[in-house]
Amino acid sequence: MELVYSKEGAGGQCALPEVSREVTDDDSALFFKVVSVDISEDAERIITQPQTVLPRQKNVLAIHWHPEFIPMDLIVRRVNAMFPNKDEELIIPTQHNDLLFLGDYAGVEVDCYSAGFNQKVQLLLHFQKERVQDAAVLRSMLEHTFKYRSSQLFAFIEALAQPDEEILNKAAEETGAGEDIVEFVRIVTAKIKILLEANYDQIPIFSIKNKVIKEFFNGLRPVYGNTWINRCQAFLQEVKKLVKLNFPFKYFYRTSEIIEEVRSLGGGIVIPHPEQFWPILLADYDVDGYEVWNPQSRRYTEFLIDVVNKTNHRASRQSRRLMIFMGDDTHMSEKIKPPEAQNQAKAAREIGYQPAWDDLAIRKKLILAKMDRGAVIEEYIARLTS
Repeated sequence: MELVYSKEGAGGQCALPEVSREVTDDDSALFFKVVSVDISEDAERIITQPQTVLPRQKNVLAIHWHPEFIPMDLIVRRVNAMFPNKDEELIIPTQHNDLLFLGDYAGVEVDCYSAGFNQKVQLLLHFQKERVQDAAVLRSMLEHTFKYRSSQLFAFIEALAQPDEEILNKAAEETGAGEDIVEFVRIVTAKIKILLEANYDQIPIFSIKNKVIKEFFNGLRPVYGNTWINRCQAFLQEVKKLVKLNFPFKYFYRTSEIIEEVRSLGGGIVIPHPEQFWPILLADYDVDGYEVWNPQSRRYTEFLIDVVNKTNHRASRQSRRLMIFMGDDTHMSEKIKPPEAQNQAKAAREIGYQPAWDDLAIRKKLILAKMDRGAVIEEYIARLTS
């Protein structure tokens, strides 16, 4: 390897590892491994044989989860194994900006833009399958949003490879990254850019996202060690955050436009992660309900249940009540990554596993709101099929 940058660190040791600016065979092999959507026999076994089995749970409600590139038949086998005695279910996939079907239903998690409070928000959309098989306008909207969101990857890469000095300096200051980390990240990212541009037409569309960079760096752990790569990842995460802050969300469809199209197709709408999008609780959008809990949104669960309950008490008798949902927000591909590359919190999530439904303190609130898993499943199915 050619040594392209050397900085004397503490004790006279080289602070920056030896790294080539040229794309090597090892770089190419790692890149294609990162963007691959192939499922090995070991991966299939991991997916279909869950470590957790819940034989006593009869109702399975799962309307916020991401198959990613895992085949749906393997996911169904996992859910059936995890809940062997289920007798009532509503299980709808919600891939980001990509409408997917499972059984009698279809779903998607869509990014949109709320101009009233100048923020990107997300909506969970759910449909009876037959109503969206030929939904040309909705599909066009999702395709546009998918491509636009994917363009964040290239904005991320350009900020590092060009570079954007303001963003890099801010990220370095926030994370304590030195010149060695910044230079190493820039060299490696430049090689990722070359590989992406050279192979763009043969890369699965699912793989064109910010995770390419994160997972490529994770693949370098055997060479450079966990400590070094962890420092790189902290810096990268901060750069990504700053790039997203500067991303012009006005090119997303407006939230009201998405809602109007969904309602024209008889679809349902749920607001996920409401603690991340507080203003949406005040926007009075035409939605079916709020997600009050998921593994990364637990802090305000009881408060949000109270909000829904009070809103329903104030509503007229002719209004449909707001419903309470909980989302597991499972990302299925996380389960088949090597342990050292996993986000352990995400890897632990399971489709349909939302323990807050059974929490004694939360159940008191749910009883007052006249909500439980079975009631929500029954009512939401009735809305989607009416």
